[in-house]
Amino acid sequence: MKEAKLVKKAIKGNAKAFEELLILHSERLYRTAYLYAGNREDALDIVQETSCKAFLAIEQLKNEDYFLTWLTRILIHCAYDVLKKRRKEMPVEKLVDLPSNSDHKLAENLDLMEAITLLKAQHRTAIILFYYHDVPISEIARTMARPENTIKTYLQRGRK
Repeated sequence: MKEAKLVKKAIKGNAKAFEELLILHSERLYRTAYLYAGNREDALDIVQETSCKAFLAIEQLKNEDYFLTWLTRILIHCAYDVLKKRRKEMPVEKLVDLPSNSDHKLAENLDLMEAITLLKAQHRTAIILFYYHDVPISEIARTMARPENTIKTYLQRGRK
């Protein structure tokens, strides 16, 4: 309930309320950006660009219940912009910084991250939101502006 009040205040131009919303969702934003970028620096750039674009466009948000969906959509667009600018091969070593006790587990995680980066954009987005953030299919459909059955197809093809 507190989040809804903050969103309403932010829409009316309250910068402090918007800042609190960003702090509330900062970890999720960073994790999502990291999954797209594969490194800390680009992930932080994506989050910063997302914050700036969202602040400038907050009054365009029509329904405060979908604030996080709206913000995630902006983040995804910013992530693709950063990836387009970079346009170079990403070494596998830089994809993840995972603490692990076994080499087998680390290799498995690196393989998974490499596989995710090789997916088509729409499949990658659906996989990240569904499996890494436990976002329901209906919410992913709103975020990606696609029908739910299309999202299910993206998830199926992404898993293959």
